[in-house]
Amino acid sequence: MALMGRKRGPLEDVAREIGDAALVVPGDVGDREQIGPAVEETARHFGGLNVVVNNAGALIAGTAESHTEEEWEVTFAVNVKGLWLLSRAALPHMRKAGGGSIINLSSVLGLVGARNRVAYAASKGAVTLMTKAMALDHAHENIRVNCICPGVVDTELVADFVRKAPDPEFARAARIALHPLGRFGEPEDIASCAVFLASDESSWMTGAAVPVDGGYTAV
Repeated sequence: MALMGRKRGPLEDVAREIGDAALVVPGDVGDREQIGPAVEETARHFGGLNVVVNNAGALIAGTAESHTEEEWEVTFAVNVKGLWLLSRAALPHMRKAGGGSIINLSSVLGLVGARNRVAYAASKGAVTLMTKAMALDHAHENIRVNCICPGVVDTELVADFVRKAPDPEFARAARIALHPLGRFGEPEDIASCAVFLASDESSWMTGAAVPVDGGYTAV
C-alpha cells in the first residue's frame, strides 16, 4: 500500500501502523509534476498497480458571493483536478494489470446541497459525475470506478472546522443531528466500504455512488 500526502510525518505514522507493506510517497495531488513520479514509484515498488483510493479533500465554507477566486480554485484543485490527475496516471498501470478499481471519495454533498457550501458541493458533484463517466469509459478494460459519499466523518478536517465555529459545541451537535443514526462517522466506516469496493466481492459494481452517511441522505 502506497500512502501519498503533502506531510511526511502523518504518512510515516500511518505506515508504522501498517508495517512493512506500506510505502510512503510524499506529494501534492494537485501538482501534476508530482503525480507521475509518485505513481511510477508505487508501481515499481509493488510490481504493478490495481487499486487507487482518491481521498484528498479540501473544505472551505462559503456562498456564491462570499467565496474568493482563490478559495474556489483551491477547492477544485484538490477535490477535482487532483483526483483526475492521479486517476489518469494510474490508468495505464491498471490496463497493464488487466483491470483494477478506482475509488473516489465524494460526499453526501455530491448528492444533495447544503447552505454555505457552494464550492465544496460543486466540487463533490463533479467527483460523483466524473466517477460515472470514467466507469463507462473504462468498463471494457475491466477497470471499475466507484465513489463513496460520506456524511460527516470525525476526521481532523471536520474537527478543525468545528473548532473554528463561533460556538463549537453547538456546531458539532447540529451536525450530528443531521444523521439519523445519531453520531458522526468514523474513518473505519469509510475504510470498510473502500476495502469492499477494492475487492472482488464488488466485481459487478461500477459507476456507483454509495452513501455511507448514517442516514443523512435518507431524510
